[in-house]
Amino acid sequence: MAFTDYYKILEVPKDASPEDIKKAYRKLARKYHPDLNPKDKEANKRFQFINEANEVLSDPEKRKKYDKYGEDWAHADQFEKARESQRSTRQQTEDPFAGDFGSGEYSDFFEQMFGAGSRTRSAKFRGQDYQAELHLSLRDAARTHQQTLTVNGKNIRITIPAGVEDGQVIKLKDHGGPGANGGPNGDLYITFVVEPDPVFKRSGNDLYTTIPLDFYTAVLGGDVMVETLDGKIKLKVKAETQNGTRTRLKGKGFPIYKKEGSGDLYITYNILIPQNLTHKQKELFTELSKLK
Repeated sequence: MAFTDYYKILEVPKDASPEDIKKAYRKLARKYHPDLNPKDKEANKRFQFINEANEVLSDPEKRKKYDKYGEDWAHADQFEKARESQRSTRQQTEDPFAGDFGSGEYSDFFEQMFGAGSRTRSAKFRGQDYQAELHLSLRDAARTHQQTLTVNGKNIRITIPAGVEDGQVIKLKDHGGPGANGGPNGDLYITFVVEPDPVFKRSGNDLYTTIPLDFYTAVLGGDVMVETLDGKIKLKVKAETQNGTRTRLKGKGFPIYKKEGSGDLYITYNILIPQNLTHKQKELFTELSKLK
């Protein structure tokens, strides 16, 4: 795999703090997200590189290995083990790995250890795992649908089950980095980011919403239209409903992940007090107050 400068991709210096890396990632991920650039192949490719760079540089251990070994960082553990093994088995001869190594010598070593033309016995090593984020609206997360991701230049079509949660991670086996010397590919881990919805607030599988209710319907009772994930429905309001009253619509909440059924929808009424009353209306309210 060709060497990729992760610092350059995230547009940060090599001494960038974890917070700087986090801010840079979020800024670039929003800019190049596939949803905002659906027909831009270069933007989609850049988005994957941004995710890959963040996966390494946001992890202290991975970043340390990357800073030390560069393009061969994913095999750092195997290198150290191989080096120790070589030392223990060559005690009677000169240790070829003694002393400090420059970047060129590291590269030579890895070429010998993992290269296709190695004359020595080479072990198979598993490829690097990839990390990616997939942003969904609340309403998209509530339905089973398909989306296409571009990872390392390859399009991967996945089915997203209804009910995924914000922060939930799924694994796609063998869709990570290529293995070395015929070893298995790494895996792809996708983290779902479910964006806030302007109407509904989610808690588990339940949804919560607040709707305005005019004063007269609250006092006398009547019908009101309520928005749900399945469309608008008519809901009967009892007479003398108080402000802040909450009612429940069973089974009208969020779908349960990989199971039948849904949570509930809780509706809170926000009663609107009449404004700009006419003289006649004020008289009528005055009469009502006297009756009380």
